[in-house]
Amino acid sequence: MLINCVAYEGGHKLADIPIDEIDRWLARSDCFVWVALRDATDDELREMQREFNLHDLAIEDARHGHQRPKLEEYGGTLFVVMKLPELRGGELEWGEVAIFVGSNFVLSVRNGSTHGFLGVRERCEREPEQMRQGAGFVLYALMDNVVDRYFPVLDTLENELEAIESQIFTHGAARLNIERLYTLKSRATEVRHAVAPLVEVVGKMHGGRVPEVCRNTQEYFRDVHDHLTRIHAAIDAMRETIGTAIQVNLSVVTIEESETTKQLAAWAAIFAVSTALAGIWGMNFEYMPELKWAWGYPMALGAIAAAAGALYWRFRRVGWL
Repeated sequence: MLINCVAYEGGHKLADIPIDEIDRWLARSDCFVWVALRDATDDELREMQREFNLHDLAIEDARHGHQRPKLEEYGGTLFVVMKLPELRGGELEWGEVAIFVGSNFVLSVRNGSTHGFLGVRERCEREPEQMRQGAGFVLYALMDNVVDRYFPVLDTLENELEAIESQIFTHGAARLNIERLYTLKSRATEVRHAVAPLVEVVGKMHGGRVPEVCRNTQEYFRDVHDHLTRIHAAIDAMRETIGTAIQVNLSVVTIEESETTKQLAAWAAIFAVSTALAGIWGMNFEYMPELKWAWGYPMALGAIAAAAGALYWRFRRVGWL
């Protein structure tokens, strides 16, 4: 569906325009058109392709989605794909935005995301001096907004990691901690797969040979690149911490199993001695010294109890029980 279609000139908004008049506004000097679509249909994409003369391959990627973050150049048109992270009920969901940028137009196609870019448009319209730089500044504003969405996700992952770390040495919680850590590692890996290619994409927009549409906004893209580098480094550090936490939990499991083994061994030793003494006095020989003794049975029980008690005291003293 069409979200909005607006013409700008000299950094100021001129009018909301219908799609069939885009070509007339593109013909004006110092004028560019910014179109936003959400979950675009095939007919809408074909119409945008006709209006902005977009490449077939780029339109195909925008139509099918599920693309790796990337930057491609088709003549004077840039095609940028970015992943849109969203936290919904504690779950990490992913949308996608495909952005087509030319010298006098910007087209954003958002898929699978409920978080729009209306705030970006309002921000740009409040800064007419920057908007005079044209489509390049709009592309920066869109990318900056997408990158900013990663920070709350990163904070949530870090808070969850801290919560798990606080329970690492809680008795009996190791198995649950390992499951939570693996889930957290999976989420961190998803974020890394979305951020790592984006670092390379933004790196192409400042310094060296940059696309013509980005030539006057290189310092802005440098700032976005710095933010992405910070996120990427934080994700790598988090993954290393998660790996360490998993190893610590596995060590805790081993220690707990060792404690259980010690307890079982101690009780086995106590019952082994008791069984040995009972076996000795239970032999059916006719001539046994204690067989005819009136106090033989209480003495045997007392000896068994004394041996078991001595072993129990010893094992308690060394920490096995």
